[in-house]
Amino acid sequence: MLSRSMTRILPLILLTNHSGCGREVVETDIREIKPASLEDLQNVEPVSIADNDWPWWRGPERNGIAPAQNVPTEWDESTNVIWKTDVPGRGHSSPTIVGSQIFLATALEDKQVQSVVSFDRETGDQLWKTDLHTGNFPASNQMHKKSSHASCTLASDGQRVFVAFLNGGKIHATSLDFEGNKLWQTELGGFSPKFGYAPSPVIHEGLVIFAADNEGGGYLAGLNRENGEIVWRTKRPAVATYASPVVADVGGRSQLLICGGNTIKGYDPLRGEELWSVDGTAEGTVGTMVWENDLVVASGGYPQQETVCVDASTGDVVWRASDHLYVPSLLAHAGHVYGVNDDGIAICWDIADGKQRWKSRLGGKYSSSPALVGENIFMSDENGTTSVFKANPAKFELVSKNQLGNQFFASPSIVGNRIYLRGAHGDGSSRQEVLYCIGFGS
Repeated sequence: MLSRSMTRILPLILLTNHSGCGREVVETDIREIKPASLEDLQNVEPVSIADNDWPWWRGPERNGIAPAQNVPTEWDESTNVIWKTDVPGRGHSSPTIVGSQIFLATALEDKQVQSVVSFDRETGDQLWKTDLHTGNFPASNQMHKKSSHASCTLASDGQRVFVAFLNGGKIHATSLDFEGNKLWQTELGGFSPKFGYAPSPVIHEGLVIFAADNEGGGYLAGLNRENGEIVWRTKRPAVATYASPVVADVGGRSQLLICGGNTIKGYDPLRGEELWSVDGTAEGTVGTMVWENDLVVASGGYPQQETVCVDASTGDVVWRASDHLYVPSLLAHAGHVYGVNDDGIAICWDIADGKQRWKSRLGGKYSSSPALVGENIFMSDENGTTSVFKANPAKFELVSKNQLGNQFFASPSIVGNRIYLRGAHGDGSSRQEVLYCIGFGS
C-alpha cells in the first residue's frame, strides 16, 4: 500500500493513446485532494514584498499594471540602457525582481538542463545558477516551435522563489532560497504535452498554486509554501491549454481565475473548490485573465476565438466579442480593456458593455503581454521591437517604437524606475539571450 504522502503526489498512469504525428498522449488519473484542515497554512510566514519589487508574473498587482514611476519611452542599444548581461540558455520566463536580485528560469536545450539563474539588480552580474533537472526533455513533436523548456515566470514570497518545470512527463514544483539552495521539490502529477508547459505560479496566503492543463488530464494544485506539501489538487479538463492562474479580489472574496478547455472558471484559492463556470473562450488559451471591480475578462484562442466578460459576483456573462487574443494577456485600466493580438492588432473595449472603442494595426507578431506605467502601455513583439502607446480609449496613440536584439518572448517587468527586458540576438548556434536594464541612469 502506498503511503499517504505518495498517494497525494503520484498520479496513476492508466493507459497510453496515440494522437496524431506519432505524439503520445499519456492519460493520468489525477486523484483530487481536499484539504482536511488549513491550520498548517496559518503557520506560514506572510508574504513580504517591498514596493520596489516585481515579485511574480504580471507584477505586484498581478495585472500588468506597474507602480507610477519615471521610465524612458525611447531607447536603443546605445541609449538609456543601464546595463545588459548574457543569459545562459533559453527561456520565456519574464524577470522576477525582489530585493537586490533578478530571477529567471532557463534551459540549456543541447544538454537538456533546466535551471534557475539569479542576477544582481544593480549591475547585471550573474550571482548564481542552480540546475534542477537534467535530461528527460519532451520529444520535439511535443513542443511548439515558439515554445521553450523554461517558460514559467518565478514567483517569490520575499524569502523564497517558486518555479515549475515539465520534465520526464511530469510537472515538478521547486522552491529555492535567495542563495540558490533547493528547499523542497514536489512532483505535482503527470503531464502529456502538446506544445510544452507554460503556466506561472500564483501565491495566495500560505499557498503557491500551479496550473497543469494537459491532454492526459488537467489539474490545479495548491502547495504549502513552507514545505511543498500538496494541500489541495483539483481536476481540470483533459485539454491542452496554457494559461496561468491569477488570484483577484472580485465578487466580495478572493477568487482563483483561469480560462481554457472551453471554460472560464472561478475557484476558492484556499480549497480549490469551483465557485462558478462559464462556457468560453476556447479550447486552447494562453493569456492570464484580467479584472476591474467585479468584472473579469478572458480571451482566447484556438480553435475557437472570442473575448468574454463575466460578472464574478454571479458567474453571469456580461458580454462576448469575436475579436480575441491567443497568447498575449489583456490589460484592464480605468473602465477599459486593452490588448494586442498575436498578429499585431491593438484593440480597446469598454469593460462595462464590450463596445469596441478602437482597433489599430501596430504591426509585428506578439507572444508577450503588456505592462502599463502611468498612461503608457509597453508591449514587445517577437522581433525585439517594444512599442509604447497610450491607454487612451478615445483613439490609438503611438508614443514610440524601440528596437533591441531580434527575438523577444518574455514580458516587460517595470519597477524602481527601470524596465527589465529579456530578449535575444542572433539565430541558430549564434543565438544569445540577453537581460536588459533600461532607465535614465542614476
